[in-house]
Amino acid sequence: MTAPRPRGVRVQAPAKLNLVLRILAREASGYHGIESLFVKLALHDVVTIRTDVAARTLHCVGPAMPAGGLGAPEENLAWRAAERFAEATGWPTGFAITIDKHIPVGGGLGGGSADAAAVLRGLNAIAPAPLPLERLLAIAGTLGSDVPFLASDAVMAWTWGRGDRLLTLAPLPERAVLLATFAEGVNTGAAYGAIAAQRAATGPAGGLPPAVAYPADAFASWQQVARFAGNDFESVVPSLHEGVAAVLPVVRHLAEAVGDEHEPAIGLMSGSGATCFVLHAGDRGAHLNFGFEPTADASADEAEAAEAALLAQLERVHWLETRTASTIVAPEPIL
Repeated sequence: MTAPRPRGVRVQAPAKLNLVLRILAREASGYHGIESLFVKLALHDVVTIRTDVAARTLHCVGPAMPAGGLGAPEENLAWRAAERFAEATGWPTGFAITIDKHIPVGGGLGGGSADAAAVLRGLNAIAPAPLPLERLLAIAGTLGSDVPFLASDAVMAWTWGRGDRLLTLAPLPERAVLLATFAEGVNTGAAYGAIAAQRAATGPAGGLPPAVAYPADAFASWQQVARFAGNDFESVVPSLHEGVAAVLPVVRHLAEAVGDEHEPAIGLMSGSGATCFVLHAGDRGAHLNFGFEPTADASADEAEAAEAALLAQLERVHWLETRTASTIVAPEPIL
């Protein structure tokens, strides 16, 4: 007796952080190459896909849904992922996708990409003729530079090119993560445009990131990761987003406060923003002690005004605690 074919699949879609993000030269096509160290988080959306339907639908719910919604279903990356899987395999003809959103939208945590990756992983898990991983990642690469990583089974990976070249890395011990998220995100195209303008102003090669020689054990420990951690977008995004301008120094300060040479903490912005984060060992806790420090030449009135402005920005921040992922949960068929 043959087992019944699944009617659908349920998939966890973990968020990601960029612990290293270097923006390389702009290609003739207009795209920038990247180098990035990705890590997945315990924070995740839940994507459910039904394939025993004739029509194609997508519905989003959950605590991270913005008040204005997410736009037309056909423009959602998860919808496009299902379409491209169907184009590549001839299956399914219909799908009903439901996304339970917990990852903040538009914040550099890869929420939309995670959902698209979950659709690809889920459909491939129950497909009559599953695709080999290489073809699945190729489809993922057409959807965004972080989708291939999120569609893989890796907890941590070094990626380059357009994100479609991956070197899977051994996962490191779990770390606590404090996220500073905003209601308003950063337009990724605008962030890349600002990088291009910044580099154009410094000459053909002067604005490119310097060459880096990564040793074989560059990402074999959190101490080594902290040594190379950085995000090229931090040079331009604070001028595009007041919240990032205010909070990025705060997370750097928190990372210095809770880390040391043996258990380093990392305070960065993720992706093109706007989410900023502190990754730390967790035993001492990244408490919200913002440690406001005025500039040395500031008058008392100027210091008071600057502190008031910082506090006003911090009131707009939603602080969220999570951890780095330890394992990747396999898709769950729905019978």
